[in-house]
Amino acid sequence: MPVLRHPAQIIVGGFAIAILIGTLLLMLPVATTDEAAATPLTALFTATSAICVTGLVVVDTETHWSTFGEIVLMALFQVGGLGIMTLATLFALLVSGRVGLRARLLAQAETKTLSASDVRRVVRNVVIFSLVSEVLLTSVLTLRFLLGYGEGFGRAFYLGAFHAVSAFNNAGFALWPDSLVRFASDPWICLPIALAVVIGGLGFPVVFELARSWRRPSRWSVLTRITLGVTVTLLALGTATFTVFEWGNPGTFGALPESRRVMAGFFTAVMPRSGGFNLIDLNEMRSESWLVTDILMFIGGGSAGTAGGIKVTTFGLLAFVIWAELRGEDQVNVGHRRVPGSVQRQALTIALLGVGLVAAGTFLLLTISQLTLERAAFEVISAFGTVGLSLGATTTIPTSGQAMLVALMFIGRVGPVMLFSALAMRERTRHYELPEERPIVG
Repeated sequence: MPVLRHPAQIIVGGFAIAILIGTLLLMLPVATTDEAAATPLTALFTATSAICVTGLVVVDTETHWSTFGEIVLMALFQVGGLGIMTLATLFALLVSGRVGLRARLLAQAETKTLSASDVRRVVRNVVIFSLVSEVLLTSVLTLRFLLGYGEGFGRAFYLGAFHAVSAFNNAGFALWPDSLVRFASDPWICLPIALAVVIGGLGFPVVFELARSWRRPSRWSVLTRITLGVTVTLLALGTATFTVFEWGNPGTFGALPESRRVMAGFFTAVMPRSGGFNLIDLNEMRSESWLVTDILMFIGGGSAGTAGGIKVTTFGLLAFVIWAELRGEDQVNVGHRRVPGSVQRQALTIALLGVGLVAAGTFLLLTISQLTLERAAFEVISAFGTVGLSLGATTTIPTSGQAMLVALMFIGRVGPVMLFSALAMRERTRHYELPEERPIVG
């Protein structure tokens, strides 16, 4: 049996093992409300959705899973959000007080840090930042459920903690069948959850760099510049688009007070980043809004964070590549930095692999179900982008379609490049160069 030596192989294996453990726990009779064991596919689908912080479900979370099952789900999307290797490195720090080079390299591959010597500090900061953010959001939501909705303290705290962990990790799991539709007019629920999704989806390197040098934008790295620029642009365009197209739609924003419709537009623009919550019935949205949602889900959020998709960094970098080519420049520059050709190829690879996987998944779903192209593409992109938004088709498609969505969620979480590189047994270096030839392009 071959030994897993490449960090990517171990990370993919770690996520697979976590999904297996989650599946086994959710198959226990104590994990369901009726004490009848969940079917293997239901447990596998739910565990994959939780560990991959997606949010797609085939059963109602509140009525199907017991308190034990819901706590298992919380643990799974906490582990999925932080990353298997990040938690493993933290455990090694707590036990031995030091981390070997191999463990540092594994955590480096997971957290996208640039120096192996920085891994100890980065992992510690990631965990502290995540837990502090979740505690703060839990406090806000607990107070709101306690004072605004008359819940007892125990129930208010449980609701606050569950949705805080779910929001910060971009998991999209909610304890109500309609997600957050009942809170569509409540800014004390909507805005904190939306803020947590944005922060968790920015990516830990960007958050830490902003904390250090938010007053000195000239010193920001290329990663931070692209992430913030693309994020702000997509949120602004998404908010404007959803607000305009859904403003008078009686099935969506039209049913809300006018003073809350812009807030609903902002929330709806945030969630396709990988948040997965919804304030409106997505089935009632206009086709234009579905298309915009598809685009936002495919792009996703920031690198090395809890969001999915091809990442805003990939999208923004490709925009700079196109701009450089249109201007006839032979190098791609962002600010005062040159982007290496290897990074450009990686961005192109990730984007095209994403397009290919979405196209193949949509085609397969169309052949095995009665879904329209719009609905099939929506579910597939949501799974690949680890978003969790759904038009209700996930529960109605055949089991083969659900199994395909499980595979897409897994690929979307670990990343196409990491998954495919993990399948390679060793890296191959070409020791010669072939003669150059320029084919006609376009």
